[in-house]
Amino acid sequence: MKRFILIQLSFTFLAIVTVGQDRLTGHSFATRSEVIAQHGMACTSQPLATQVALDILKKGGNAIDAAIAANATLGLMEPTGNGVGGDLFAIVWDARTKKLYGLNASGRSPKSLTLNYFKKNNYTKIPSHGPLPISVPGAVDGWFELHNKFGSIPMTDILQPAIDYANNGFPVSEVIAYYWQGGAKYLHNYPNFKETYMPGGHAPVKGEIFKNPYLASTLKKIAEGGRDAFYKGDIAKTIAAFIKEQGGFLSYEDLAKHKSEWVEPLSVNYRGFDVWELPPNGQGTAALQMLNILEGFDISSMGFASADYIHFFLEAKKLAFEDRAKYYADPAFNDIPLKQLLSDEYARKRRALINPERAARSYPAGELEQGNTIYLTVADSHGNMVSLIQSNYRGLGSGMVPPGLGFMLQDRGELFSLEEGHMNVYEPGKRPFHTIIPAFVTKDGKPYISFGLMGGSMQPQGHVQIIVNIIDFGMNLQEAGDAPRIRHSGSSQPTGEIMKDGGMVFLESGIDYEVIRELKNRGHNIQWAHGGFGGYQAIMWDEENKLYFGASESRKDGQAAGY
Repeated sequence: MKRFILIQLSFTFLAIVTVGQDRLTGHSFATRSEVIAQHGMACTSQPLATQVALDILKKGGNAIDAAIAANATLGLMEPTGNGVGGDLFAIVWDARTKKLYGLNASGRSPKSLTLNYFKKNNYTKIPSHGPLPISVPGAVDGWFELHNKFGSIPMTDILQPAIDYANNGFPVSEVIAYYWQGGAKYLHNYPNFKETYMPGGHAPVKGEIFKNPYLASTLKKIAEGGRDAFYKGDIAKTIAAFIKEQGGFLSYEDLAKHKSEWVEPLSVNYRGFDVWELPPNGQGTAALQMLNILEGFDISSMGFASADYIHFFLEAKKLAFEDRAKYYADPAFNDIPLKQLLSDEYARKRRALINPERAARSYPAGELEQGNTIYLTVADSHGNMVSLIQSNYRGLGSGMVPPGLGFMLQDRGELFSLEEGHMNVYEPGKRPFHTIIPAFVTKDGKPYISFGLMGGSMQPQGHVQIIVNIIDFGMNLQEAGDAPRIRHSGSSQPTGEIMKDGGMVFLESGIDYEVIRELKNRGHNIQWAHGGFGGYQAIMWDEENKLYFGASESRKDGQAAGY
């Protein structure tokens, strides 16, 4: 039986929200049970991509092979979030060496574009669309870095499912169709967009069969010619010529010189569990800073979705995001004080700024001594686990669709600041601040959870909520993702914008009105939001029973499946 609650979201706005279906077991907000399997598990945001990953595992591929195959398939099936025109980050648990590896496969800004260009042309920020926000797409190189280090079957086999679906077509799923139609409304006039993404003159609707023969041809060239087919062959030449024609700066040389970077993941220990993120230029450090702050409070005794828990979560988020705005950038251009940001002493100082009875209107960044997206996870029978996230940034991306290639280039360069002296200020050959972050949890040096949550600045907030839901509130893997979420907007941004009036708190349905009223009394600005809370996938390893648990939340079209 569905239960309804009448909540007042402002002095003039009332809404009736559905709390959820009653369940025989677990929390009522869970949409289904966890998936449990012994030999392999795949969790992605599109069920057909999940099946592609499982097929690769069953054919003898490992988790890394299957993750690449699923990512390539998602680039076709969910172009609203990712594709070969975007960037990639991954954390891999390698069963052979029994350690974690981090990959930063994000691209750099054009070498011929300077900060002076933006100043001379009176830009106050980098545009969200068109040729100027484009940086080198790093995903394809990321695939081959992962494959060269860990892969077990040929790339031709790995990319073949995506090629087949691109040639033969697939039915577009519901949530993806919704975003696709929304994106088409403002991108349809960009060159080559209609030809690639609007067959028959319209964006596909739910259940409509979509084909992308241009992308099939691109993937075939990559499968047969390797990463150089993308960065040094005809594909690169086509991209460079098109961007120059559009008045942009990304060149053949920018593409040819691109390389990914293997990095050491960062971690903090949260109540006995080691939580791992990748270092900047991504924002994973923010999740770790939030956890360090929250560890000083007795969260479990507050109760899930209580006013106290939500208040302390929001204040921890504000504190971490002020540092995010000031310190997170490309480490090749900056000396980033990560050790201090993640220290217990610094967390104590930041935690002491929180007033338990009142929301802060603003926080200063700490003073230190210093010089739409897709997420997927795959695990195999050998014990390998992959946490992988990939994105074009603003949904479909920049609007720039090179002719005959079947994909759109990302607009990640929009996240550079134009403020001179800022760590994330635009510079040639620099990686922009990145929002996409994979995550991993280990326990006593052994793999435990591979997980992620898509959605811009929601990602570190979502990571923390997942960890707290599991560790502090005892939820299972599926419940942790389905539970009502909190999103705070308005903290300082990496582009230099400053939080005003405490920002805005967005709450999903399922939070009691008494809690909302108490949060308002403490000074939080509360608003209901339809969406923007991310999309979560996760795999948990059960060391005792030697099996995997899988979860895929209800906000996306996704599926967790194993065998």
